[in-house]
Amino acid sequence: MNDPYPAVCDYEGSDYQVSFWDRGGRAYEDGSEALALRRLLPASGERLLEVGAGAGRNTLRYTGFEEITLLDYSRSQLEQARRRVGDTPRYRYVLADVYRMPFGPAAFDAATMIRTLHHMQDPAAALQRVRQTLGEGGIFILEFANKRHMKAIGRWLLRRQAWNPFDPAPVEFASLNYDFHPRAVAGWLEAAMFHVERRLPVSHLRGGWLKRNVPLGLLLGAEKVLQNLGRAWLYTPSVFVRARAIGSSPSGAGGFWRCPACDSLDMGEDVDGLQCQQCGRSWPKRDGIYDFRG
Repeated sequence: MNDPYPAVCDYEGSDYQVSFWDRGGRAYEDGSEALALRRLLPASGERLLEVGAGAGRNTLRYTGFEEITLLDYSRSQLEQARRRVGDTPRYRYVLADVYRMPFGPAAFDAATMIRTLHHMQDPAAALQRVRQTLGEGGIFILEFANKRHMKAIGRWLLRRQAWNPFDPAPVEFASLNYDFHPRAVAGWLEAAMFHVERRLPVSHLRGGWLKRNVPLGLLLGAEKVLQNLGRAWLYTPSVFVRARAIGSSPSGAGGFWRCPACDSLDMGEDVDGLQCQQCGRSWPKRDGIYDFRG
């Protein structure tokens, strides 16, 4: 039987953290994102969901939250995150599909999705799923790859690229890799019952020459100032959004977990994992990671 859900980008076995971040010359991008998170994250909270946590690059930045759930589609990425972040009650590791997240309604009071939306074949559906996990008033920090950035505009004007950066339709520049228009993302957030409170342009100075020749501290100092341009200048390759969940949220009285197979909230848990009391499906916990990919 065909899977009715959109395709998912799988980083299983990838050395992405090492090759792209640790050794890939991305200290400026990482620092720029850290600046944006400090501006946008709530100072404190109870439960935070990190969607697309990967190897845990950003997890230790969520210092004000009592409990953090790292969700990713790749076991090997979550294993790296466990080694980086630690295996304490504060952190929960969940192997799952964003379109079938195993959480009850209003299970979290905050969520982040950083460098993840650009892999979403159906971004509107993914954002709706995130909204379902948040209680009313919950804060959502979203980052997306912006198709309307200066390099893309220049290439289009010079006829060196076919797609129009001003067209709100997504562009798939590689398999399951998309750039999105800010207006399209705003529409998906509104449809998912989010109110956008703030938008930040991020990574203004991503050019290779600048990163090679200008000290990192100077680049990040300039980045900090430029991020203040806010919604008036959404022409950077990366855009961060702070949105608030609005409208009534379903009661979370059924519990933290939700069965991805039948949507039941009646889930029993023991040291070996979880079992749905309605459909009987079992979801194992192996080496500290809850596995909902089966």
